[in-house]
Amino acid sequence: MPGAWSHLAARFFDFITSPGLRPDEVARVEEWLAGRPSALRAFFGQPRADQRHAYEAAVSVAEAAPGRPDLVRAALLHDVGKRHANLGAVGRVLATLAIRLRLPLTPRWRLYRDHGRLAAAELGDEEPVVIEFARHHQIGRPPTIPAADWDILASADRARLHVGRRDR
Repeated sequence: MPGAWSHLAARFFDFITSPGLRPDEVARVEEWLAGRPSALRAFFGQPRADQRHAYEAAVSVAEAAPGRPDLVRAALLHDVGKRHANLGAVGRVLATLAIRLRLPLTPRWRLYRDHGRLAAAELGDEEPVVIEFARHHQIGRPPTIPAADWDILASADRARLHVGRRDR
């Protein structure tokens, strides 16, 4: 459990310090999601920190699984449901604590908790792996996603690459 809390603390600081995507990164996302206007709107409707996290996860997947654009899209889109809760950094911390401690949830905290299900519903026109990773990325691998694909996606979701950090 300590590792989970340190991961959450790291994500909090990532959320408040993440830079927006650079023009070359925006172009790469547009290329990965070409011909998918609703996916583009969902991706760019996210806060910059969620865009950064998804972009970095997608870069990790692209490197680990060349020739698998479906997995790259799964990494890019898995958290798009979070934007419906419209929570800032502190709201996300409070929601996460309430969820973990099994406290009563406000409507926005429930949206945050259920962001995977919301994303899956929203991404109904995407490939099955995109929909299923969005739905299950916080729960565990469903039988519809091969273990090797799941390992690549889950590892990318946990990674903190900071590809776009301007201080690098």
